[in-house]
Parts: sequence; structure tokens; C-alpha cells
Amino acid sequence: MILEEISKNAARFPQRTAYCQIGLNDSKTDSLLWGQLAEYSDNLAAYIAGRVSGRAPIVVYGHKSPYMIVCFLACVKSGHAYCPIDISVPASRVAAIVDEVAPPCILSTEPFPFEREGIVTGDEIAEICRTSPSEPVTLSPVLSDDVFYIIFTSGSTGTPKGVQITCECLDNYLMWAKTLGGGLDPEKHYTFINQAPFSFDLSVMDLYLSLFSGGTLAALDKAVQSSTAALFRALEKSSANVWVSTPSFADVCLSDERFSEALLPQLEKFLFCGETLTNRTAGELMRRFPKAVVVNTYGPTESTVAVTEVNITPEVNAEWSPLPVGREKPGTRIFIMDEAGRILRDGEKGEIVIAGDTVSIGYLNKPELTEKVFGTYEIDGKSCRLYHTGDKGYRQNGWIFYCGRLDFQIKLHGYRIELEDIESNIMKLPGVRQAAVLPVYRDGQVRSISAYVAADRSDADDFQYSQKLRSMLRKYVPDYMIPKKFVFVDALPRTDNGKVDRRALGGMRA
Repeated sequence: MILEEISKNAARFPQRTAYCQIGLNDSKTDSLLWGQLAEYSDNLAAYIAGRVSGRAPIVVYGHKSPYMIVCFLACVKSGHAYCPIDISVPASRVAAIVDEVAPPCILSTEPFPFEREGIVTGDEIAEICRTSPSEPVTLSPVLSDDVFYIIFTSGSTGTPKGVQITCECLDNYLMWAKTLGGGLDPEKHYTFINQAPFSFDLSVMDLYLSLFSGGTLAALDKAVQSSTAALFRALEKSSANVWVSTPSFADVCLSDERFSEALLPQLEKFLFCGETLTNRTAGELMRRFPKAVVVNTYGPTESTVAVTEVNITPEVNAEWSPLPVGREKPGTRIFIMDEAGRILRDGEKGEIVIAGDTVSIGYLNKPELTEKVFGTYEIDGKSCRLYHTGDKGYRQNGWIFYCGRLDFQIKLHGYRIELEDIESNIMKLPGVRQAAVLPVYRDGQVRSISAYVAADRSDADDFQYSQKLRSMLRKYVPDYMIPKKFVFVDALPRTDNGKVDRRALGGMRA
């Protein structure tokens, strides 16, 4: 379905911009028209089909070049899943992913970090895209049960694992995602903000909603995101209607009062996924963008981006803290289970287990791990896949609430403590913009906990402000959950995915 919609959009809007990379020079530097997207991806697909036998997945390496999108579509048009790797990924991890995928070739829009056979360079890709095949080539694109893309996520052992998402999973996801926040008007031209790198599954939301709807994707590259001045100039020039990002990225923007409706007057909706959306962030967005809809969603990579939704209204924001992640989409069932696999009652916390039509077929080349966390479940007489997320949550009055990772639980002085529970309560304190809590280890054991806080404060003295936060925090958590140390920062570091970089925080002196 998605390839058919892309073909229709290219025929309808050949001169419309499909993709633009907004650069540091205040202009939409690298752009691609819909007609070019169709022509270039067809030519590259013909090249692949003529030189690569079988249907093995192909690695696509690069950042925010328009040719990344061309490569993705060329792969699936020629019958190959694609595996995106961003330039921010360390070379050792790139090597591990390439070894796991064993691609017949690598399409590299940026210089590849090491030598390997079968690399098609950026210059070669550009030349191929502009050259029509000398003879007609019959293409066999991916079908409903075929793998469409493979995105690698972190493994608990430190080895990345490749999540395989089929064409059918993506199609089912898009049929629901297009309705988020009131839906997309089929007669309107939308511009979507792309914040996340393409190796992070959040980018699937903006990329394929844009391609599905015949829109324009305005990509913010790494350099632009690293400069507040450049970022705000880029946002102003984007004329964006739909914002897709992690909540952390929105928090960075909200730290500047210029981030408001005056900067993005055409913005209609915020779509969030990948992290917890706080009441403070949602409230501030509604204040600064009174005409925009704020949508909270939840879902792991293994379930194709997201499977729940809720529009955060002032009433919802006032009633619930923490905010719900919503209700499951059609075709999906979510269960809260205990360790024995029993479904829990309202209010009881357990593991979030997802069954439905967007659940992955499993991990690439890892049958034992796939068998451990994936299964089957029957919905309306139809068997579908099931996935144990490892996330903690509960149901209340029909809403689903996310409580963090089960493996973010620590034991300190005999008490079991949820680190994200402390974080959510610190975020309730006046002036606190961001907070992250980490355990402090010594001799292999947790000896204390430290809080890293970005806040607007009048107290210049760190010690006095720490004491004030401790006093206020005691209203919400017991003494054993009060951090031993508070470390104050201007902003929490973020990964290239836009999430809080806990590893970087751990390297700071607490």
C-alpha cells in the first residue's frame, strides 16, 4: 500500500517538494521534488535489481541527505529490506550491524567509516539516480509479508539487535497514524518536521506519514540541532504543520521563550513518542501553541513506532499525573501482566504486553531471543503476533500508563526503587525543567542515587537549592528515595535520537 501511495503522490505532485534538509546557511539546502523522488528511486532500484540477486537486506548509511530517502525506496522497490545506519553510530557498532546483516551491498550517502567490498558511494548513487537504465527492468518490490525495514536497537548484552518490520506492519501502522491528532486532510499539503535520525524508529512516523500523505519532510540535521540560533532559524523557515519528536527535544526548544506560535504559526499538531511526556512540557506547549493539538503516544520499535494515543487537553493534563499514554489503536490489544503471565487488574503494575497487527516478526538472525519475547495471540478470530516489551505500566479507567523500564529498578538499602518514579516526582517541583536520576555504584553495588536537574531557580547557591528540592520532594516520596546528591546542569545531554543521554550523565562528577 505505501509504495502505491507514494507512486500516486509522485504522479499528482511532481513539482512539489518531497524532502528538504534545512542547513546552517538558513536555507533549505538539499531538496528533492516528488517527481525526482520517483525517478531517482526507480533508476536506483533498477541498478540494484540488475546487480544483486536474491532478496537479502541492504544497509543504507548516511545522515539527512535526500538520497537517503531515495535509497530506502530503491531497496524496497527492488525487493530488499533496508537497514538505516546514521553517521553518529560509532564505527565499531556499524561493523557489528554490517556483520549481522551481511548485506550484498551498502548504499553510502556519506563516507563509510571503514573499507569493505560492495560499497556504493554517494557520488555513484547520485550518478545512478540521474541515469535511466538502457533497457526496461522488471522490479519485484517487497510484498505484505516481506520485511520492509530493519532498525537496530540496543541489546541488554551490549550487542545490537535488528528489529524486522514487514510491509504489512507499516501499512497497518500508517492507516492508524494518519488519524492522530484529528487526522490528515487528504486535500491539504502538510510539512512535517523530522528531528530523529533515520536509524531511530521515531523517524518512521514523520517520514512515512509525509510520504503517505504527499507532504514535505523538513529535516533538521545534526549541525542545525546543535545550535539554538540555527535551530530556531530553521524552524521558522520550515513552515511546519506537524511536529514529530521526543519530548526531550521539545524541552530543549521550550527553554527559549521564542519557541511559540509566533515562530511556527502554521503548526497544527505535536506528535510525541520515545520518552515520557511530562505534565509540565504538555502544559507549556498548550500555553505557547494554543491552536495546536498535543498527542502523546507509546510503543517500542518492535511494534512499529507506536500503538497508543491520547490528545493531551488542559483537562487531561490537570486530571492525570503522570500523563497517560492513551488507549491502544484498532487491531491491537495491550495487557498488563505479572511475572507468571497473569493479566492484572486496574491499578496493578506489571509488564506491558502488546498483541496486534503491527508487531514485528522478530529479531534478525536471533531465533532464541525472538522466541523468548515474541509469541502469538488471537484477536477477533485471527492469530496475530505478541511481544513482551519489558516496560512497566498499568491501566486506570481505560487509560494505559507507562512507568518506565522493568530493568530501571534498583535495590538500595533493602528497598526496591524505580528511578523513573523519582524523576517524575522531581519534575513536579516548581522551576524544574528536566530531571534524570542515576544509581551510584561502588564495588558492584548501588550505594546511593544522584539527581541531575535543569531548573529555573533564584537560589544561586547549589547547596541551598538542593536542600529546598529535598524538602519539597519529601511531599511526594519517602526518605529512602531522596537523592543523596543533586547535580545542576543547564540542560540534560541528549543522544542523537533526542533521548536523555544517561551514559553521558554517568560520566559527570556527581
